[in-house]
Amino acid sequence: MTIGGEVSAQGNRGLDDPRLLREWFAVGWSREVEAGGLLARRILGRDLVLWRSSDPDGGLHCWLDLCVHRGAKLSLGIIQKQASGKDEAGDCLVCPYHGWRYAASGQCVAIPAHPELTPPAKARARVFQVQERYGVIWTCLGADAGDLPEFSIAEDAGFRVMLAGPYRFRALGPRLIENFLDVAHLGIVHAGLLGDPERSEIEDYEAGMGERGPIGREIRVWQPDPDGTVSHGKGMGAHVTYQYEVQGPLTAGFVKLHSEKRFGILAQVAPVDEEFSEMRMVMAMNYGHEIPEQELIGFQDLVAGQDRAIVESQRPELLPLDLQAELHLRSDRMAIAYRKWLREIGFTYGVA
Repeated sequence: MTIGGEVSAQGNRGLDDPRLLREWFAVGWSREVEAGGLLARRILGRDLVLWRSSDPDGGLHCWLDLCVHRGAKLSLGIIQKQASGKDEAGDCLVCPYHGWRYAASGQCVAIPAHPELTPPAKARARVFQVQERYGVIWTCLGADAGDLPEFSIAEDAGFRVMLAGPYRFRALGPRLIENFLDVAHLGIVHAGLLGDPERSEIEDYEAGMGERGPIGREIRVWQPDPDGTVSHGKGMGAHVTYQYEVQGPLTAGFVKLHSEKRFGILAQVAPVDEEFSEMRMVMAMNYGHEIPEQELIGFQDLVAGQDRAIVESQRPELLPLDLQAELHLRSDRMAIAYRKWLREIGFTYGVA
C-alpha cells in the first residue's frame, strides 16, 4: 500500500529502516539530466523527480514526485523561468495538472487558478539532498546524511572512468552486496571471464574493519584474462589481487591489481521497492585506453546478467545474519565480516 507516493511501513521488508535515510543512493547519471530537463526515479518505495535548472549554474534538484495539490507527478511537468518581480528568482518546476509553479526551494510561488493568491507556506514540494560525484547523481532521503562514497582512483588523471548499469535485480540489497564481495564464485559463475573452474581455489586472506565498514586485502584469484584484453589477442592468465572496502550497508568497492595495471569498481545498490533493487557502478582503469567504452561496459553487462540469475535464485531472500543459519568457509571471510557488521550496526533492511 502506498500513501502519497511512499510505501507504508507494513509489509515493506525493512524499507522503514532508519539507517536507509542516512545513506547516499546512486539514482542516475549526471548526463541524464540536462539543463531544463526532468527525470523520474523510484527508490525506497518513493517516486522522485530529478530536475536541473536552465540557469548558468545548472543547479540540480531532487524532490518527491508529487504535487501537494492533487497528487499529480511533477516529473510530467516542465521547467520554466520564474516571472519577473516574484520573491524567488530562477527556474520553476510547473505541475502538469493545474500549473502550480514550484521554485527551486520547493515552495509553490504561483497558482494560475488564483493569480492574486499568495500560496501558503505548506504548499511546497518535499525536497531531498542531492549531490554529484564521478558523473553520478547521489541523493539522501533523510536530514542526517553521512559522507558521500569515495573512489579515489576515479579522481586520478591516469584513470579512465566509465559508468555501468543500472542493473535491476528481483532481490534485496544485502544479497547483491554480498555477491559483489564474494570472490569464490568468480571461477564458477563467471568461468572464462573472471575465473577458471579448474583453478578456483581461494588462498587464505584476512578481513578486518575499516573506517566505514569491512575491508579485505591481498585476496588472490586466478583469472584467464586479468586485463580484459582477450578480444584484442592479448589475454594471458595470471593471479590478480583484489582489495575490497565496504563504505555503507549497500555500497562497496574493490580495486584489482595486476602488475602495474589497476581496475576498480564502486558499486551502489538502491532499493527500488520491497521487491526490486538496482545496482549502479563506477568503473575506473589505468590501461586499455584503446578499448571502446561500449565493449568494456558490455563485458560488465554480461557479468551482471550471470550474477542476476544466481542472486535472484537465492533463498531465503532475506540475508541471514545468524552465522549458524548457513555454512561458511575461509573463502567467505568478507561475507562473514559483512554480515557481522550489519548486525552490529542494527541494519534491518533485507536481512533476517
